[in-house]
Amino acid sequence: MSESSGLRTVQLFATCLVETIRPAVGMAVARVLEQLGVAVQVSNQQTCCGQPAFNAGAWDEARAMARHTLDTLEQSEASIVVPSGSCTDMILHRYGELLQDDAVYAAKAVRVAARTQEFSQFVVEKLKAPALGRCVDRTLVYHPSCHLSRGLGIREAPQQLLNGIEGAQCVPLDGADECCGFGGLFSVEMSDISSAMLNRKLDSIVESGADTVVACDAGCLLQIESGLHRRGARVSVCHLAEILAEQV
Repeated sequence: MSESSGLRTVQLFATCLVETIRPAVGMAVARVLEQLGVAVQVSNQQTCCGQPAFNAGAWDEARAMARHTLDTLEQSEASIVVPSGSCTDMILHRYGELLQDDAVYAAKAVRVAARTQEFSQFVVEKLKAPALGRCVDRTLVYHPSCHLSRGLGIREAPQQLLNGIEGAQCVPLDGADECCGFGGLFSVEMSDISSAMLNRKLDSIVESGADTVVACDAGCLLQIESGLHRRGARVSVCHLAEILAEQV
């Protein structure tokens, strides 16, 4: 990890959904990291990591976006923090697959992957900060996104950070490991199945009695928040970083 004026320095790969739909998440990530003594870099050359194109089978387009992302992230040697399990999974596991026949970019993919971590993982494993913040009067329920828990195997770090918020009550979510039904293009191309999956998730959230549902992926936040809004349910939806930023 590089150093700047005695501080650790990281690159924040904000993701396109955060930048275009929920920029407050990116600001919250930066606030939390800075409070923990980390200097945050954000390149204005960032675009999409290419996951939507990859999942749609548009691999040539995905390769172009992957190359651009790798070139952007290689402009600094700092660790890379991503507030999204799905985009982290793309960088760690799919870039090598996409670029395996391109020796130059395959090597770049290996180097970048070695420096990349999802936000909650970085805070717990690298910064050793399992407990953050002051007392809040919230009842929280955590929805683990599919790419985060299955693709990356990150299950304990987000819950550990939530449990460390003094005064917040964390309640269990029935069927927590079930998908919310977003899945990018899946929610569009198979909308009936997606809606059924979402309704099961919403039932569990409402039945939990929580006033706030927390997730680590903007896609899940978008899916769950829209469903709760249509139901008229008074449940807030927040990214983990947004909850933590309230406390620091």
